[in-house]
Amino acid sequence: MLDTLRERFSDFRNRKVADPAFRRWASRFPLTRRIARRQAKSLFDLTAGFVYSQVLVACVRVGLFDMLAPGALDLDTVASRIDLPCSAADRLLKAAVSLGLVETRQGGRYALGPLGAALVGNPGVEAMILHHDILYRDLQDPLALLAGQTAADLKSYWAYAGGETAGAAPPRRHADYTRLMSASQAFVTDEILQAHSFKQHRRLLDVGGGDATFLITAGRTAPQLELALFDLPPVAAIARQRLLAAGLAGRAKVHSGSFLHDPLPAGADIVTLIRVLHDHDDAPALALLAAIRKAIAPGGTLLIAEPMAGTVGAEASGDAYFGFYLLAMGQGRPRTVNEIGNLLGRAGFAGHSEIATGTPLIARIVAARTT
Repeated sequence: MLDTLRERFSDFRNRKVADPAFRRWASRFPLTRRIARRQAKSLFDLTAGFVYSQVLVACVRVGLFDMLAPGALDLDTVASRIDLPCSAADRLLKAAVSLGLVETRQGGRYALGPLGAALVGNPGVEAMILHHDILYRDLQDPLALLAGQTAADLKSYWAYAGGETAGAAPPRRHADYTRLMSASQAFVTDEILQAHSFKQHRRLLDVGGGDATFLITAGRTAPQLELALFDLPPVAAIARQRLLAAGLAGRAKVHSGSFLHDPLPAGADIVTLIRVLHDHDDAPALALLAAIRKAIAPGGTLLIAEPMAGTVGAEASGDAYFGFYLLAMGQGRPRTVNEIGNLLGRAGFAGHSEIATGTPLIARIVAARTT
């Protein structure tokens, strides 16, 4: 009964909002004017979103945020340093101000705004901003992308999206995406290590661990941990070099292969999947979880950390952003906690629970345990 009433109210609301005469009235009536203006702004922001993102790209490309980090600068100085005419620099700065990236100061100077300041010393976000050039090309015709009628550039970028032939991709392609993952790994790593203590574990296996960025940080946080990593051969080679440079080669073993065909190293009492599961369709995701269940030590814990669908307050990041990003990549989908739990149950795990994180938009954590 309650659901029926909600549907009727929603239908009534939608009929009213779709009526031009009602919209005109609502924009003038004092009790509804604020709501009407907020909705108009939200709709305009959706329409203008690509323009906003390109303003951000321009600021990153010219290094504007790092330039302003030491202090405010006047227009002439900024224009000279970014090699643009004053009129063009003025237009870019005003656009950045409107988006909260930059703010004005006395004497016609410009300084970092709150969003611009958050980008300083944050190479992971800047790397993703520049990486989006590839995604935007794939989204030029979103309907063609949905219908599978376009050869997505993003699929070519992510070498492992080639399925069985992924390991045979040129080493440069593996190195490119591994660098991007490493650059954006820091804030995910922080979320995981703040949410779960690795000091209670004996041996950590990071599956799909890339260049060992997470493994290195976790190893330094918990000196007692034995460390292991599993990834495709070209990526595993990069991980070995980084672990050696970090002085952790004596504690770490790097295993190479494909989880679709090769067994995982056994005996770890904590296994991590960091931004890996949502990169795969249900069948390979289930195969991966089953392989982990077979390899993990009795009583061991699996941590799945990634952005997830249905995240309260960040719903668009799941089904909108990652939904289309993974579509362009050619495989995978964002999943809710319950959907991940269903896969875990089918793979033979005894149960699952969510571990709270500080910033769920960046990563949520699902923990699963064996009996």
